[in-house]
Amino acid sequence: MERPVPDVPDASLGPLLAWAQERLGEPLTVADLAARAAVSPATLHRRFRVQLGTTPLGWLTGERVALACRLIERGEERLDVVAARSGLGSAANLRARVRRETGLSPSAYRRRFGPTPGEEVGT
Repeated sequence: MERPVPDVPDASLGPLLAWAQERLGEPLTVADLAARAAVSPATLHRRFRVQLGTTPLGWLTGERVALACRLIERGEERLDVVAARSGLGSAANLRARVRRETGLSPSAYRRRFGPTPGEEVGT
């Protein structure tokens, strides 16, 4: 007798993380992530804790800071532009988050990891 395989959603966060990484500059909430994963926010929190060892908001903030750092490394000068493109909102929030994650202000981060004067920078 043939038995159909039940349609079980993928418990892996991989597809959700890829989707969110493409939208870091957009307003994303934990509720948005949960809706995209077709689970409740509580279930999403549990999956993040088990699979990544962090919360959805913690992961999202970390990804946004990482994107901001890449933009600074590539030579983006204006912090308001970096903040907007990375989803961190304001230059003040960018400064606080980058300092918290890296231990450096965005200016110090740029001096240490950004392009040297005259260096060709590709975006």
